[in-house]
Amino acid sequence: MFQHIQRKHFIFALVVFLLVGCSNLPDNAEKQVSQVMSNTDTTYLSKLVEKQTKDQAGKTGAILLANGLDAFVARVALAEKAERSIDVQYYMFHQDTVGQLLIHRLIKAADRGVRVRVLIDDMYGEEADNVWTTLDSHPHMEVRLFNPFVRGSSKNLQFITRLSDVNYRMHSKSFTVDNRLTIIGGRNIGDEYFDANKDLAFADMDMLAIGPVVPEVSDAFDQYWNSDHAYPASTLAGQALIDTLPTLKKRLAEFENNAAATSYITALLNSELANGLLRNGTIHFSWGEAQLMHDSSEKKERGKNWKEDLLISKLWPYLESLNEELLIISPYFVPGQKGADALCRLSAKGVRIRILTNSLASNDVSAVHAGYSRYRKQLIKAGVELYELDEEINKEVMKRLSWLPGLSKSSLHAKTMVLDQDAMFVGSMNLDQRSLNINNEIGILFFNKELAGKSARVFIDNIDKVAFRVTLDGSGSLQWKVNRDGKEIVFENEPYAGFWAKLSVWFLRLLPVESFL
Repeated sequence: MFQHIQRKHFIFALVVFLLVGCSNLPDNAEKQVSQVMSNTDTTYLSKLVEKQTKDQAGKTGAILLANGLDAFVARVALAEKAERSIDVQYYMFHQDTVGQLLIHRLIKAADRGVRVRVLIDDMYGEEADNVWTTLDSHPHMEVRLFNPFVRGSSKNLQFITRLSDVNYRMHSKSFTVDNRLTIIGGRNIGDEYFDANKDLAFADMDMLAIGPVVPEVSDAFDQYWNSDHAYPASTLAGQALIDTLPTLKKRLAEFENNAAATSYITALLNSELANGLLRNGTIHFSWGEAQLMHDSSEKKERGKNWKEDLLISKLWPYLESLNEELLIISPYFVPGQKGADALCRLSAKGVRIRILTNSLASNDVSAVHAGYSRYRKQLIKAGVELYELDEEINKEVMKRLSWLPGLSKSSLHAKTMVLDQDAMFVGSMNLDQRSLNINNEIGILFFNKELAGKSARVFIDNIDKVAFRVTLDGSGSLQWKVNRDGKEIVFENEPYAGFWAKLSVWFLRLLPVESFL
């Protein structure tokens, strides 16, 4: 569910001109600067990492977290073993089953004396102001909200009067403990990202990493944490909404006895990953060189003259140097004319490019599909292979990709690439104009043939089972092909999309909104 409300606010602001005064943000000058805790050599996790890395000569170790339960367990297990610090950075942090269980573990860590820093983008931050201000009152916890909205003023109106400010969002996601282990990827904190919602799941991907890339993630976190855009929760919302810590702790403890929390608690107790992290230290990492890539926390201020500082500018040389194959999974794919032309050039030099994105029926933002749809014919004619998620897969196929397990009931949300089956990129960045040019993103490019090759094979072996292949017929019109029970089915129009969805896409294609998508 990538910023869909944010995009809808923008469309609203674009078609309605209204000048309304807004209050100002509070003074942020007294905010305290803090840095990563690097003196963690004696911690349990430090010893675990040293044991794993002693024969790896400075390489990064990585594990893909495709399964939602594993992704949750990894975060909770690390929080439970933390001794010095936990740094948490997310675009969304819901107060549902997963959110409450994780907050409870963060409070327990803080109660042990662990310094906990929580940085949340304020797109949805106001929904939990009482929780954030309460946590911010803990002597070992700090909560900051990034690029905040003015409290007490309409958010809709701020998307008009402050559009140039609030349109800029922190979409980065990281979870780092004791400066020794980190989790980077596409997941926000919410039930739909961790298989806790029985009706909805976002097929997603995280990477758990150890080794030299971790301090780089910590340094990136510090940039955002100490940015002028990061406001302490208590400064922003004041003390009026604060609960007492004992009251919050009691509520969270009672929640853990709720039936909704049972499967997650069981997984924490019994999973192989939990045992490897919490108890016996027997956890298998893949090893290779890794490069952290992230946008500056001051991306908005730096503007168009700092293109070389963008994440995509750091990643593109690796894509441009490919010789054989590029696999892309991006739930929102709006390459823009420059991006489309670049992919076509890459295809022309012999690189086989396959892209999986959402179909109109599975996409939760019609405006994004409108932006993407204008490039389909150009890409297909250049030899790029386009696939769109089959919205009916939960009814017709009932199979799951081993590294995208939520596909059987979901919208696509993972943001990954496989490069020549030599390297894999995992992060928060979609290949759309918003991620590329507006929002803050982060990701890891990990060089390991075994991991990249396995992921590529799973993609190649299963893509025809879970997605439509978008092609051109003899007259140059789009068609969608899918294999079901050994039979090829061909659609002449956007599959499973209703009249109004198609009409909205047609209308949105007329509007000059692509740079915001």
